[in-house]
Amino acid sequence: MARVKQTPRPAREIQERKKRRNKPGTVALREIQKMQKTFKLIIPYAPFVRVVREITNQVSSSVTRWTPGALTSLQEAAEDCLVRMFEAGWLCALHAKRVTLMKKDIELTRRLTGIGRPW
Repeated sequence: MARVKQTPRPAREIQERKKRRNKPGTVALREIQKMQKTFKLIIPYAPFVRVVREITNQVSSSVTRWTPGALTSLQEAAEDCLVRMFEAGWLCALHAKRVTLMKKDIELTRRLTGIGRPW
């Protein structure tokens, strides 16, 4: 049997390639891993400073100026508190045999840890 030279098939019209899709949750896990590797702050600086100044004006009129170091320290502490609250809320969701964090998980976490209680 002799070899037959194969001729190229006629090219179809320009086809659009389908965009590759990731499985649900893959991108979220990638973003989580990326954020865990970095040590930069998540909340943007300028909006955080505006909120701090607004709260400061409501509580005390004598404090009007903040040093940049104090604002950075306050922002780090606030983000740490939020991360811990979300971790505890996640544990509440897992305890309820869910994988979705819901409002009631955060409310339970705040109630158990005493965050947000009036003093």
